[in-house]
Amino acid sequence: MTASAKVLFTGKTHVTAGHNGAAHSQDGLVDIKLPEPHPAAENLFGAAWSACYLGALQLAAMQRKVKLPDERAVDAEIDLNLAGSSFFLRARLAVSLPGVDREVAQQLIEAAICPYSKAVHGNIDVATTLV
Repeated sequence: MTASAKVLFTGKTHVTAGHNGAAHSQDGLVDIKLPEPHPAAENLFGAAWSACYLGALQLAAMQRKVKLPDERAVDAEIDLNLAGSSFFLRARLAVSLPGVDREVAQQLIEAAICPYSKAVHGNIDVATTLV
């Protein structure tokens, strides 16, 4: 992080393991039971990434003066894989922008780079498609 960076938000969570495992965020927005780490971890990662990506789509649309529909959505599929003794992830993001011209929508998808997308770049095989 550079000295000029400004923290916009800090998410604080507490996760416990075991049969009564759970995840709770300090702000109360996340309060779920996690009796098993998988598939919860992949589902939570997909939800967080999708939410972040929707924000990046909104920013890309505002920069291009494109109005996005309220019904915009991202469906995420996060695969947990095992190769030998090494675990890795693969992701598929299916983006829905109903009513937006397909060419414009594709340009927005290509321009939308959220912090999650930056964080996984080169580490996770990602396929993003317009549905």
